Amino acid sequence: MANAMEYTVKQLSRLAGVSVRTLHFYDQLGLLRPERVGANGYRYYGQAALLRLQQILFYKELGLSLDEIRQVLDQPGFDVAQALKAHRRALLERLGRLRRLITTVDRTIAFLKGETSMDNQELFAGFSEAQQAEYEQQAEALWGETVGQSSRKWKAYSPAQQAQIRAEGQAIYRDLIALVDQPPDSPAVQANIARWHQNLRHYFEPSAEVLRALGNTYNDNPEFNATFQQMDPRLAPFMRAAIEVYCSRH
Repeated sequence: MANAMEYTVKQLSRLAGVSVRTLHFYDQLGLLRPERVGANGYRYYGQAALLRLQQILFYKELGLSLDEIRQVLDQPGFDVAQALKAHRRALLERLGRLRRLITTVDRTIAFLKGETSMDNQELFAGFSEAQQAEYEQQAEALWGETVGQSSRKWKAYSPAQQAQIRAEGQAIYRDLIALVDQPPDSPAVQANIARWHQNLRHYFEPSAEVLRALGNTYNDNPEFNATFQQMDPRLAPFMRAAIEVYCSRH
């Protein structure tokens, strides 16, 4: 160690639990540069690099791609403290979501054993609110406070209005599953993607860029994809293709 605040690649690898190969790759991408290179050719990372690596790992946990992470971190005026507050909110929301899903799993197991009754609505407990929270976290990380306004918009609805919006969203997914064998550009499929787009407007006003990003998130984000796998393994890739068609026409 060159001094108390610097780490070599190997030392940083041990500290952060990230492979040396990954750190070299981040350097090649311009995502995480060493703060200096010694005469011996060793890369040295200081406190600023450690904080940046922490941000990279947090954003990876939220499902962003490395290119998206670089865009976020390189924004002028990026504030580490504010980002950490946002990560904390996201983690608390995820914790609540996981607790709700565990409850749903336990109740479903009991239902399958014949130990309790369970209606179809309860089968999806924990999914609907979690989806809205995930939409907000992903979109706010990528596109900023204008999308973050969705939380305030959502809270302005009455409980009855929120329930109706969730029910509409679930109905859209069910209708899309029924159409999954049709071409993504078919009129019926596109009409339902338009319904999905309209339902999202209850949360925020999504651009074509946001719609495409959500289609990618459904497929690439492990937590999102797990939810879609529960509904129908074909749904996420089908929606991504249908969303691409929709965005190319609007």
